[in-house]
Order: sequence, then structure tokens, then C-alpha cells
Amino acid sequence: MVLFRRLLGDVLRDARMQRGLTLREVSADARVSLGYISEIERGQKEASSELLASLCAALDVPLSDVLRDVSDLVALEEAAAALTRIPVAPRAGQVVNSAA
Repeated sequence: MVLFRRLLGDVLRDARMQRGLTLREVSADARVSLGYISEIERGQKEASSELLASLCAALDVPLSDVLRDVSDLVALEEAAAALTRIPVAPRAGQVVNSAA
């Protein structure tokens, strides 16, 4: 199962680290508690749209870029999950139970 909040946290953490910012700096700029941002980055808490906008502003990254990156990661996880559900065709001579 794809957890949107986990992927969102990964994208936000990556954006923060790429900019060389600490949680404390983002917390002060976004006016959000450091602990809450940490929980969001670890996928333990959901971010409201207002909070997400504040975090994006503090990170100087467009909200649309963050959502696009998360969307791309969701698509990758869905594709990987679909690959594990692909039915395997029976081998030649193999009897298939069709009593379903």
C-alpha cells in the first residue's frame, strides 16, 4: 500500500537537505514546530494544505513541484506493486485448477 504521507515526507526532507537547511531553520521560517516537521518528514503525521504551503515557502520550492515529485513516486510504487501481482501463465502440460 502506498502511503502518501511517507512519500511526501521523503520529498520534503530531500528538498530541505538539498538546500542545506536544518529542521530548526525551516521550523523558524515556516512557523511550525520542529517536532511536527520532523514527524511529517518521517511520514508519521499528515500535513494540511496550509502547513504544506508554509513548508514549501520556507524551503523556497513551489508546492506544485513537491506534489509532482510525490505523484511520480506514487506512480513508481504503484507500478512496482502491479508487477508483483502479474499472474504467471501455466507452463506447458501444467494442469490449472479451474474450480473457482
